Amino acid sequence: MSISTHVLDTATGRPAAGILVRLERQEGDGWVALSSGPTDADGRRKGLLGGTAPQAGVHRISFEIADYHARQGVAGFYPRASIEFVVTAPEQHHHVPLLLSPFGYSTYRGS
Repeated sequence: MSISTHVLDTATGRPAAGILVRLERQEGDGWVALSSGPTDADGRRKGLLGGTAPQAGVHRISFEIADYHARQGVAGFYPRASIEFVVTAPEQHHHVPLLLSPFGYSTYRGS
């Protein structure tokens, strides 16, 4: 069905706008780029595949967070967060949120 994400800055309690998000799919030993673009004002990146259903297999979402922290005037510890996940049911929606602070991050399968 689709893949989406939402980034929340837990240090400020606000959505994290302007973070570059890249989506890739694993093919063999390498990765194929599927899409990239920034989070919107609400920290969201909807329809990462532009309405196309994902293929079954391992995917990776990478968040370029160093620039975001620099814009906030914060020296963050992680330059990027990369999350790998498995699509087993392409007909389902896959939402991969990121909770972010300068010195840590966490994720979960959202709805």
